[in-house]
Amino acid sequence: MKEKIKSALMSLCSVLALGFNAKILFESIKNTTKLTAAINNGLTIGLFGALLIFILFYKLYLLNNFKKNRVIAVLSGILSLLMILGFSYMTYGTSSLVFGSFLKFLFATLQFLGYYFLFYYGLSYLFKMLDNFKFKEVKSRSITYFKLHPFKVSLLIMLICWAPYIIAFYPIILSPDPSFQIRQFFGIRTKYADYVPLISEKMQITNHHPVIHTLLLGSSLFLGHKIGNDNLGLFLYSIIQISILSSVLAYSIKYMIKDMKLSTKWVLICLGIYALVPIFPFYAMSGVKDVIFSSMVILYLIMLHKTLHLDKVTFRDGLKLVLVMLLVILFRNNGIYVVLLSFPFLIIATKKLWKPLVIILLITACLSTTYSKVILPYFKITPGSIREMLSIPFQQTARLVKYHEEDISEEDKKVIDKVLVYDTLAKRYNPELADDVKNKFNPKATKDDLKAYFGVWFKGLLKHPNTYIDATVNNVYGFFYPEKTNWYIYHNFDKRITENGFDYHYNNLEGLRNVLSSYGEAFPYIPVIGLLVNIAINTWLVFILVGYMIYKKRYRELVLYLPAIISILVCIAGPANTYYRYALPYIMAMPLMIGFVLEKRK
Repeated sequence: MKEKIKSALMSLCSVLALGFNAKILFESIKNTTKLTAAINNGLTIGLFGALLIFILFYKLYLLNNFKKNRVIAVLSGILSLLMILGFSYMTYGTSSLVFGSFLKFLFATLQFLGYYFLFYYGLSYLFKMLDNFKFKEVKSRSITYFKLHPFKVSLLIMLICWAPYIIAFYPIILSPDPSFQIRQFFGIRTKYADYVPLISEKMQITNHHPVIHTLLLGSSLFLGHKIGNDNLGLFLYSIIQISILSSVLAYSIKYMIKDMKLSTKWVLICLGIYALVPIFPFYAMSGVKDVIFSSMVILYLIMLHKTLHLDKVTFRDGLKLVLVMLLVILFRNNGIYVVLLSFPFLIIATKKLWKPLVIILLITACLSTTYSKVILPYFKITPGSIREMLSIPFQQTARLVKYHEEDISEEDKKVIDKVLVYDTLAKRYNPELADDVKNKFNPKATKDDLKAYFGVWFKGLLKHPNTYIDATVNNVYGFFYPEKTNWYIYHNFDKRITENGFDYHYNNLEGLRNVLSSYGEAFPYIPVIGLLVNIAINTWLVFILVGYMIYKKRYRELVLYLPAIISILVCIAGPANTYYRYALPYIMAMPLMIGFVLEKRK
């Protein structure tokens, strides 16, 4: 009887978590008419559904008596907290729906418990399933051929499935960033030249965007321009990028089936994702820096996995590691953090290989430093602005000015004004995008100005810590809350470079573009499989995979998830909420990271 009552209470909490909208409930309580309407609506529409959910959970909780596990408990608590806080911030932009009153806190606690029970039992079942998980191998002539030639077959299938996108969006999908990079390459002044004092006015390229990517993009157009066909030049870049992405994905298929000895069924599922999920072909045709960078991160993950199981590091192994790490660093300015915050843990995890790995890391660090501190300055290329690292404090200051200006002294206003334009700061504040705030950063601000600013910033933190927390969470919660969605693919035509005389244009296959764009835009809303492209779900998967590795005490292999965790931290430090490009590295690498868990290596 005790177990039945316990299961019933747990089920009731889960129904409250999934079946009731806290916003509507508390707004209705203030208004008798609304409350009556809400109750009637719930009785006529939602009661039957709530009853079914209750019965389902009751059976689940009663029949599955899983042993208590601390890892699963902590993971369930984290995910539950993300759900209730995420809804509060998406609804009101604060945590008021959780901490706004005793009644709200009580209801949020019941919802938390409901989610917790659901996640705990769900994760317990998932981990138990993973413990005994095994695909049945399929035997056929075509499967045998695929296993013999996984790279070649995978590459061919992907290119066939991507071909409609390549044809429809010929020569390339340009968005603002690559358009500005092209302008920089051709010496046309852009807003990025105003963000920093240029070393030389003759050199408009800055390292705001990775220089190697700007050169690759610009030189491709330059070649096309020389032969009188700008579109052909841009398509040359597309061919390079498509080749890199498809080859890396095909190599990951080969690595999973040949080296990791994973089931053919799982590898075919991965191939299906690469070929049919629209982010892969759309981004293959998008000229943004994140595509090649994400490809390099996947290669880096494979190199980490391979090194983790080596008995010795040969010269060839070392050369490959240095090359891949350098490419990760060169194709994204924050790539340096992916390498420097993960590779040392590989050294710790492979104790017997520490000497050659330390040498490899030192060589990589020296080459990277030479590139940024010697080569770029030699060519008068200006580093990116420090403001790119200050989105979090800038957003906190802007929110403080917007809601608590009366607590800021005239002297402190002048200090803020030397770093950010104070008069319009409150109006420029956008809770989910820091660009309008940081774009007014004073490029001539000195170290003393910044030091004084952080003194004012710290005073604000002491006076209004909740405001600072709200400013930060508003800017990042979409990376952790599944119901928050935003754009995720590029497909629109960008006119920026045509204004500078370049003959860039789409072909006349507008109907095909519309069909593909509609499929791409609708994909996130397809039940179950649409979750493959949901940012927060992929973030959760990283947490779950890490949790499973800890649960199984496979501690050495945790290093394989550090690049994804670092990418998540980069998203938190970034300027925009739910910005898809920032999450692209771990979304594209997810099939491989799941493969690491499925590997049954002795």
